[in-house]
Amino acid sequence: MGISVNGVDVDDREIEAELVHHQQASNPVQSAVHEVILRRVLLQEAAALGITADDEDDRIEALFAQEVKVPLADEDACLRYYMSQPERFRSGDLVEARHILFQVTPSAPLDMLRQTAELILAELQVRPERFEELAGQYSNCPSGAIGGNLGQLGRGACVPEFEELLFRLQEGELAGRLLETRFGLHIVQVKRRVAGAVIPFATVRAQIGDELQRQAWQRALHQYLHILVGRAGIEGITLEGAQSPLVQ
Repeated sequence: MGISVNGVDVDDREIEAELVHHQQASNPVQSAVHEVILRRVLLQEAAALGITADDEDDRIEALFAQEVKVPLADEDACLRYYMSQPERFRSGDLVEARHILFQVTPSAPLDMLRQTAELILAELQVRPERFEELAGQYSNCPSGAIGGNLGQLGRGACVPEFEELLFRLQEGELAGRLLETRFGLHIVQVKRRVAGAVIPFATVRAQIGDELQRQAWQRALHQYLHILVGRAGIEGITLEGAQSPLVQ
């Protein structure tokens, strides 16, 4: 049985044309079919509401503009968001750090590296003064030549998991566990912290308002799509509106 939307068949050629845009999806065919059906639902709704435009994308955008509306984020909502994420609204935070990297390679599998790294970490917990020596001996990072020193690092300078640990450690603290990233296993120590400054609420009020507005609009859009899909007569496949790449 073929696929139809409100009694109108979906042509296989539409799906084939859409398929080229979904090659990176986990299920390209399913993703393309969902996209074609959802666009058909949206275009039919636009036609029912008398929304016209030469381009299909323009018609869908006009439909969203008319039917999906959310109130502006008020001052209290923006202030609550600002107060709930104090670390996000700081500037200039720096840490001076060093690390020892144990890089995974075909000749050095993860299990073997982990055993070595755990032994080195245990040694440093007893004799922290050996950090530079052991970095020079074991680290697979160029920084090993200078005792593992990474210099001063600000937010956004490292991969997220490395940054999260760096800015959680106290000055002089050696991480009590190995950190695993795509580069391998790390022993990490923060030597010094340089505190930044809090960004005033007035400076980021507009930015926060835009973000809250975008989040609210996205939620409203997903709800609207679920409503449209739920009342459409779709045969031949089950479609979850919010799963469509169209609304990511």
